[in-house]
Amino acid sequence: MPRTVAVVGGGISGLAACYHLARSPQAPKVSELGLEGDVLPVPGDHPASRNRFLYVRGALHKLPSGLGGLLRPVPPFSRALFWSGLRDLLAPAGTQPDETVHAFVRRRFGEEVADIAVDSLCRGVFAGDCRALSVRSCFPALFEAERCRRSVLLGLLLGGGKNHGAESPLSRRARAERWSQWSLRGGMESLAEALATFLRQRGVELHCHAPLRSLRRGPGGGWQLALADGTVTADHVVSAIPARALAAVLPAEAEPLARELRHIPAVTVAVVNLQYEGAELPVTGFGHLVPSYEDSAVLGIVYDSVAFPEHDGSGATSVRLTVMLGGAWFTQSFGDPAAAAPALLLRQAQAAVRAHLGLETAPSRSIVKVHEACIPQYTLGHWCRTESISRYLAEQRLPLSLVGASYAGVSVNDCIASAKAAVSQLLGQPC
Repeated sequence: MPRTVAVVGGGISGLAACYHLARSPQAPKVSELGLEGDVLPVPGDHPASRNRFLYVRGALHKLPSGLGGLLRPVPPFSRALFWSGLRDLLAPAGTQPDETVHAFVRRRFGEEVADIAVDSLCRGVFAGDCRALSVRSCFPALFEAERCRRSVLLGLLLGGGKNHGAESPLSRRARAERWSQWSLRGGMESLAEALATFLRQRGVELHCHAPLRSLRRGPGGGWQLALADGTVTADHVVSAIPARALAAVLPAEAEPLARELRHIPAVTVAVVNLQYEGAELPVTGFGHLVPSYEDSAVLGIVYDSVAFPEHDGSGATSVRLTVMLGGAWFTQSFGDPAAAAPALLLRQAQAAVRAHLGLETAPSRSIVKVHEACIPQYTLGHWCRTESISRYLAEQRLPLSLVGASYAGVSVNDCIASAKAAVSQLLGQPC
């Protein structure tokens, strides 16, 4: 274990890495933060888990579920999904080391599933284009299922059970109740706030709003970190900043590493939060996604008030929505992300809500945020880049760990897991 560890990046990945470095290995994970009573789960039998929609050809369509949805045509699909499943069972296994998500799904399940369902899914998860994203990196379970069992469906059905390791009571509950999502009573920001409080109480030195200017090797083999508010030295660095941001601050001698990091792009997403007092949604569920051929500017709309009515506040019944705009299509839809006009984004979001959900009145509240380069894109060959990065770190024996969304998963859970795994490796502990 290094004497001093500097964690760069104050998002959930960096805070989680600090937490696992600072906490006692024997202590319960959730109760230390005092948040266990604030968790808001969405179990598998909740409408926000069971009902998900697509907006296709100007109408909302519930995604098929149950046997009936597989054996008969259900719009927006022109024929029963049973035939797509049969195609997968009979198709030969692929031979390429990687494929785009669209090519993989088209080959195994057909053009319609790829164009409608998977196109929309990739826009919802990655805000990305399934014709550029890597199936091996974005959906490794599907890639491995075909590789192991020749059929994706057989591989998913017959694959070995996941080893869950040492679980907290909360994670066991989440698995038993099949949580599809979760939040906190005070919003997800309260998780970051609780982590920061925990770290300060344990004497961890936090440098807030102090961007990393450069990263240089020190005379003793460690690192010198030039920050906006001074210089910090450390034996080991855990980087939780985006791959391209890390590439920009590495020393010249680490150019081979920087070159690989620069090849991991990220897309910009505008998030527009809208609240409508006294309104009602035409459907109840998690939300809906929009395939790129329907409207490239609008990725989808999340029905926040369905999943988390606890956040509605007091007063009249309200509908809260999150409209996601742009992603891989941001520049062609809205121009330069740095100069995107909030008024334009708000108009686009309100127009989508009117067209998709029939809410004609103006929202009582609105928040517009442009998150530049916020979601990394695992494009074709991403697995080669991450392997090359790991190999370089090992060969050069660099005291540097990389965590966060740039490498192996973009969700909050993925980011927390990557931080825990990196710290466990650093401490010589099992994950």
